[in-house]
Amino acid sequence: METLGFNFKGGQRRIDSARLVGVVGSGNLEVLIEHHALDGGCEIGISTAAHGFGHIWEAVVRDFYERWQLADVRVSINDMGATPAVVSLRLDQAVESVMGGAA
Repeated sequence: METLGFNFKGGQRRIDSARLVGVVGSGNLEVLIEHHALDGGCEIGISTAAHGFGHIWEAVVRDFYERWQLADVRVSINDMGATPAVVSLRLDQAVESVMGGAA
């Protein structure tokens, strides 16, 4: 497994203060979103079975962050070979499940 981490600052959207607030899973990917005090930051951690794709992961999570602008949020991704399109879809579904009508 390869482990990657990305941090972003400047987001404006906050989620419910509950500790565990969202999870979305499919056969080859799971996403967990939780509130975490990060001084307004967004932390994204990835465990993936596919080695050597850090630049692609960075592009996918940067696009996700720019779209949602989350603050004080930790996102954990467990990947077993999902395509970038599936990752992007699952990330959006996770945020929508957390934010409901506010998404």
